[in-house]
Amino acid sequence: MGPTTINGLPAHVLFVHIVVVMVPLTALLLTLSVLWPAARRRLGILTPIAAFATLVSVPLTSHAGEWLEHNSARNPLVRAHAHLGDQMLFWSAGVVLLSAAWWAIHDERLRTRLRWPAAQAKTAGANKAIVIAVAVVALAVSAGSVVAVYRIGDSGAKAVWHDQSSSTASANGS
Repeated sequence: MGPTTINGLPAHVLFVHIVVVMVPLTALLLTLSVLWPAARRRLGILTPIAAFATLVSVPLTSHAGEWLEHNSARNPLVRAHAHLGDQMLFWSAGVVLLSAAWWAIHDERLRTRLRWPAAQAKTAGANKAIVIAVAVVALAVSAGSVVAVYRIGDSGAKAVWHDQSSSTASANGS
């Protein structure tokens, strides 16, 4: 699916930085688009494109992480990290779908091209309810994706550094 090592380093330790930066960034872009109409107009299709790039990076990072897990000593902390990491794909997919939906709902050119009805008298209430529902879900999924990437990163750091911190503390006499 992708490289497992790059110049002798496990690819996961490099790819993870893309996910750690892009997940909060796309969550921020989506949040700004939902809460600030001027930002939505300026960002336009950039938000769904950035979210899609994030979505692509998640399975590459996961695949490299699975390779690293299988080529390392068994460790329950690594297993817990992998279990949490498996959830990131769903969060990222949610951000992609919601950012694309939010963009599509508000892009006049797209709505004209697809001949979507403008807020007509019969459907104005339903349209408003849909827009509010998409906004609420988008904000929740944005926040959830940031929490998820934090939890995954924290568990990964614990898996890597748990021996170092205890041995460093003993060496320093703590």
